[in-house]
Amino acid sequence: MTSDRRLISTGSPMEREIGYSRAVVQGDWCFVSGVTGYDYATMTMPEDIAAQARNCMATIASVLEEAGFDMRHIARVQYTVTDRDLVAALTPVLGAALGEIRPAATMVIAGLIRPEMLVEIEVTAFRG
Repeated sequence: MTSDRRLISTGSPMEREIGYSRAVVQGDWCFVSGVTGYDYATMTMPEDIAAQARNCMATIASVLEEAGFDMRHIARVQYTVTDRDLVAALTPVLGAALGEIRPAATMVIAGLIRPEMLVEIEVTAFRG
């Protein structure tokens, strides 16, 4: 491990169980692992995809800030959504969070590891 590599955690038990970091900062890059819609203060998950996405974006913003980045540094984003019928409810939240930033983006429709999870958002940020 090089000295300019830093690991960031949100304290989620899954980070320890699976063996990953919420984010890894390497030089001018910050790689944020897929974030689901948990409210990490209460470890609760809203039932609504829009609320889950708002929680995802709040977690991402907090992690980026801890890493010395901000939302404007997001260069790439990947969305994983469990059902294409949920995309219409998700889109306004994504536009509100990233509409002015306009990172390169991919959206995938796929299952997630727990049934209550409706969306997972992964970002890569660059501040160089």
